[in-house]
Amino acid sequence: MSLRATYAGANGWLLEFACEPLGRPLRVLVDPWLAGPLVFPPGPWLLRGELNDPLPLPQSLDLLLLTQGLADHCHPPSLALLPRELPVLGSASAAARARGLGFAQVTALAPGQVHRLAELTITATAGAPVPQTENGYVLEHPGGSLYLEPHGFLARDLPSRRLDAVITPVLDLGLPLAGAFVRGRQVLPDLLERFQPTTVLASTTGGDVRFSGALAGLLRSEGSLEEAAGVVEQGSAGRARLIEPQPGVAYSLPVL
Repeated sequence: MSLRATYAGANGWLLEFACEPLGRPLRVLVDPWLAGPLVFPPGPWLLRGELNDPLPLPQSLDLLLLTQGLADHCHPPSLALLPRELPVLGSASAAARARGLGFAQVTALAPGQVHRLAELTITATAGAPVPQTENGYVLEHPGGSLYLEPHGFLARDLPSRRLDAVITPVLDLGLPLAGAFVRGRQVLPDLLERFQPTTVLASTTGGDVRFSGALAGLLRSEGSLEEAAGVVEQGSAGRARLIEPQPGVAYSLPVL
């Protein structure tokens, strides 16, 4: 195993990179929603999410990586389950939330800045404006490389490079009049051209989740997994595959 990705539903992932110095994989937990309801301000009447099947807490973690400070990325009930000595890396808003929850080793990373952990290099990229600019990340390791950003916003100044995998939404999700705030369908062709990945992992809108509240009935999605699979096939000339990940399943990814 060189690079393995386990989906936790919604925006959550456990990434594992083979690491000989540790004698075990380097384990990075991304944007976890593992247990408890998801509530957006000003309250559950607006939007509330429930996990039908909460996932077990991952053990032996080396890093908590947060893309945004919003509740569906920086989920307080889930973060409360993690040890406070676990190092945290995140956008400015996510870092502020992690500090407020009592994490002791928190590093805020602005787009363009780089953080290193053992053999892993993490470069922050400009992500979604919600409304402040949040983060995407490029993760590069001898055991594999990938790009992830949960809303489908790809920084124009991010240079092209060959990566093993991309974690991205593949559907657009939005509200009437407000437009799409998740732009996976729109960004997918650009990601294929920019990174030439071998694997595309669909994210953000998956998992066994129930939503209620005033906004739940207004959410609109565009695109389909079948359409996205065709875009991946065509955009990569058959060299890449799209995975619709199932929560709790570990996927071993081919690397260059």
